[in-house]
Amino acid sequence: MSDNPFFYVYRDRAGEWRWRLRAAGNHEIIADSAESYVSKGGAEEAAERVKRDAPTALIVTEDS
Repeated sequence: MSDNPFFYVYRDRAGEWRWRLRAAGNHEIIADSAESYVSKGGAEEAAERVKRDAPTALIVTEDS
C-alpha cells in the first residue's frame, strides 16, 4: 500500500465517515472529504467518484 497513493476511509470524532487521499511513500494527506457521510458506503462512493473523475478535472487558477 505504501508504494501507491491510497484513499483512507475513517470515522471522525462525531461518529460519521470521511476519506483522505494519502500520498505514496510518506502518506501525507493530499486531499480530503470536505463533508462527512452518515455511512461508510457513502464515504467510499465519494472517494470512488474522486478517483474516477480526477483524471478529467481541469486546473482553474484565479487571475491576479
